[in-house]
Amino acid sequence: MARMSAGAVIVGGFSGYELPRSFEQALLRKECAGAILFKRNISHEIDQIAALNTSIARALSSALVAVDQEGGRVARLGTPFLKLPAARVVAERGGVSLVVRAAQAQAKELRALGFTLNFAPVLDIHSEPSNPIIGDRAFSSNPTEAARLGVAFGIALQAAGILACGKHFPGHGDTTVDSHLALPIVNIPTETLQARELVPFRAASELASLMTAHVVYSALDEELPATLSKKIATDLLRNDIGYKGALFSDDLEMKAIGLDIESSSVMSIAAGCDLLLICSSEDLRHRAFEALTHEAERSPTFRARLADAARQSETLSGRVPPSAALAGEALRRAFGSKEARELEQALS
Repeated sequence: MARMSAGAVIVGGFSGYELPRSFEQALLRKECAGAILFKRNISHEIDQIAALNTSIARALSSALVAVDQEGGRVARLGTPFLKLPAARVVAERGGVSLVVRAAQAQAKELRALGFTLNFAPVLDIHSEPSNPIIGDRAFSSNPTEAARLGVAFGIALQAAGILACGKHFPGHGDTTVDSHLALPIVNIPTETLQARELVPFRAASELASLMTAHVVYSALDEELPATLSKKIATDLLRNDIGYKGALFSDDLEMKAIGLDIESSSVMSIAAGCDLLLICSSEDLRHRAFEALTHEAERSPTFRARLADAARQSETLSGRVPPSAALAGEALRRAFGSKEARELEQALS
């Protein structure tokens, strides 16, 4: 039972254009819940992407098949996929109606390729001009507008059959450090957090999932980043805000975490995360699986928390009805439609 729960909470990555035998076996044994694809997995051929996603779903019919496809500088899928500018640009050029059109068109193409989850929208506030990682990925510097536009994007994705994930809770917009490289620490009062950073997340109850930030907010937890902090992931998000959906960790391989994968995976689940992203290393993914299993067998309290996280993961994947990637002419017709061309023209 512990091993099944451990597998249900891990989404991993791998190298290459085809599903490695090792990753396929992990899916077949239910040692991970799905995969996230990056540019290293994606050629310029839509048939290759569709075939890869089909092989993932064939190994595990409930698999989450995910990608980071925000638009702008965070886009893994190139030509002939719909080219969206950064979120702030979409918002400035057409407001909520254009944001919704963009999400719907994007979701249609993602579904055609067999994806089930997009790690978007960004719900961060663009509040720090020197921020090296968020910037124009945020819809707005105004909390109310960021909430309205970001949530509209996510709801439109979901209405068109792609799970949304709002990120990065409780906010990454006020940092001056890239959490891929080091641990950001934000020293702002709780009042500012409530009036600014938390506004979009309080509005995000309809989004299927959220993602944590590898950021220390000293007013909330002086020591631990949100991903590892029960004060933030459980007390604030669940008990105060009342969010009911699934909570992803950001990639546990990022340098901001600063812990071995065994410690970070156990601590993230204990803090309140429901799914763990381990985006590159199959070895680290396997080590996390074994660490979660061992801790669940040792601790009844952790076993109960892990089982709850596994239920959240299963509920999330169950929200997307099974849909095989298109093939042949049907796949090609899903791209370059009149609607997509008109949308790109409106955004150019």
